[in-house]
Amino acid sequence: MTEPVFLALPSLTPSLALEVLPRGLTIHRLYVQADGRTHDLVIGPEDPKDHLNQKYTNTIVGRYANRIPTDSQPYIISRNKITSAFTPQPNESPSVSLHGGKSGFDSRDFEPLLDLGAVRLFTNKEKASIAEKYDNGAAMIFRRVSEDGEEGFPGKLLLEVLVALVEPHGPQIEKLELSLGSIVIVYRAKLLDENKVTPINLTQHWGFNLDASLKDEVPDSLSVKEHKLSIKADHTISLTETGLSTGALSPVKGTHHAHGEKETGKIGEKWPEGGYDHFYLFSRPSPPSTQPTRIPASQLTPDTSFVEELFTKEPESVDPVVELASDRSGIRLSFDTNQSGVQFYTNNLTNPSKGARKKIHGGSGISGKGDSYDVGTSLLLFV
Repeated sequence: MTEPVFLALPSLTPSLALEVLPRGLTIHRLYVQADGRTHDLVIGPEDPKDHLNQKYTNTIVGRYANRIPTDSQPYIISRNKITSAFTPQPNESPSVSLHGGKSGFDSRDFEPLLDLGAVRLFTNKEKASIAEKYDNGAAMIFRRVSEDGEEGFPGKLLLEVLVALVEPHGPQIEKLELSLGSIVIVYRAKLLDENKVTPINLTQHWGFNLDASLKDEVPDSLSVKEHKLSIKADHTISLTETGLSTGALSPVKGTHHAHGEKETGKIGEKWPEGGYDHFYLFSRPSPPSTQPTRIPASQLTPDTSFVEELFTKEPESVDPVVELASDRSGIRLSFDTNQSGVQFYTNNLTNPSKGARKKIHGGSGISGKGDSYDVGTSLLLFV
């Protein structure tokens, strides 16, 4: 399913649009209109079908994002006196399972739910809030069922993901910085099997370059080393040689991970050999109203709503945990989340000879032409 689902804000607002592929819930394009110019802020191939040969490019990752150690024996996991066996499948190396295994959610088809009446994991009040965006072509809920035992994960899992665009709020005439709107992604999951428990950790594996669309005017527009990055974190997760967590925290102060301490604020300052691929633990907890919520189905009423606030929240009221900006394009992205941290990755393991780069970013758009994105030409933030 590589036919894009197109989402856009109403034409009278500053332009913000997405192309979402049901295959892997892939963000194929993220368009913004700024200063009379069209930018596509995410990397990737020109042809949606080329995502089939390009792993993790702007896809969802799961059932469990990031790296899990594998073992010859199943892990025994328990919650609320329920126990299941879990056998992560190696794919990155014999000892590491990455992003859900050999055939994770990134390579699976999701179903766009054109009828809100078919939605199961959002309440009636939430669906009423979402309905207007459905009518305006600014939202879609995608569904898939992950079967019991898929990639070693126990339990049959129902997953529904809301992808929505939110208009800027209030007058912007006197603002020095024009808001182009917001992208909201809400992940919902429910085990359909009784007496099963499963690990789950979902996020979007999207890669950004805020300057790549300036290919005709800015030298080295593909490099992200001129981008400015702010991450509100005091620690990263300490890693083994294979990228697995050691269980210890490493302070960022005085290191290349302390992005706020850099004199220029640019990512390229103190760039480490091999680039970045680390999890940053946020220094502040999420507000209670937005912390991850696990609720028994019996307590969900038709009037329960966790999405309404996301559609009405003023951008000025949000204290972003991550900000990415470019002086060259004048574009800034602010990230908010109810999760505990962010993975920052600079495309270190890419092979430019095998991928494809969009024409708007100066590439041929054709896979295998050798003009794809190289190390340091995009950065991925899994918030």
